[in-house]
Amino acid sequence: MDFAMQAQLGPKQEPISAHGHSHWNPYANTNGTSLAIAGEDFVLVASDTRQSDGYSINTRYDSKAFELSNSSVLAISICSADGKRLHEVLEQRAQVYYHKHDKHIGTQALAQLLSNTLYGRRMFPYYVFPILAGIGSDGRGVAYSYDALGNMKDVTHIAYGSASALVQPFLDNQVGHLNQRGADLDARLDREQARKVAIDAFTGATERDIYTGDWLEIYIVDANGVHKEVRELKHD
Repeated sequence: MDFAMQAQLGPKQEPISAHGHSHWNPYANTNGTSLAIAGEDFVLVASDTRQSDGYSINTRYDSKAFELSNSSVLAISICSADGKRLHEVLEQRAQVYYHKHDKHIGTQALAQLLSNTLYGRRMFPYYVFPILAGIGSDGRGVAYSYDALGNMKDVTHIAYGSASALVQPFLDNQVGHLNQRGADLDARLDREQARKVAIDAFTGATERDIYTGDWLEIYIVDANGVHKEVRELKHD
């Protein structure tokens, strides 16, 4: 084909399907890991503070666990922004409950409230897998795990986030006593044992998961309230 004929035909047209289209995604995975361990008269919640996007670290101190009342703690993972918004919504509703009834909302009621809140957003869900932990009405430690649509399960131990594939089997063995010959599957750890397991879980996770690290926030909830401890993790 000579130049004159090509000029008459005009530029070559690409098929419509070959044209690229920009894709908008309202969600972002900022990674990180959270866990909970329920004991006889306490519950422990732990989470790291690294917030990252791919191979970039946005900040080294972004809390993923929040105190909701004097007997409950919320932990989130995956999307930091959605997790913070969910925390604000629950905190506001817990305050409304307090002013209406002149008492703090119980952990079981708060767990159901969280499930209802997530289900109410099922058409445009919060991009989080939350953990709610606290002291139940009988004085025992309780922990609830959720998916993004509000399905809820009462658990003794749970891990969510980027290192959950590493941490959950460790908790199953050390807390749930699975794959231990002759172990009592119903036995619960004491407070110091649970604390050591949580620290070991995150210490090991930081060796393999680049999205978990920097600082570890540990919350222990008991009859006397919420106690917080901060420990250093790997920064690389």
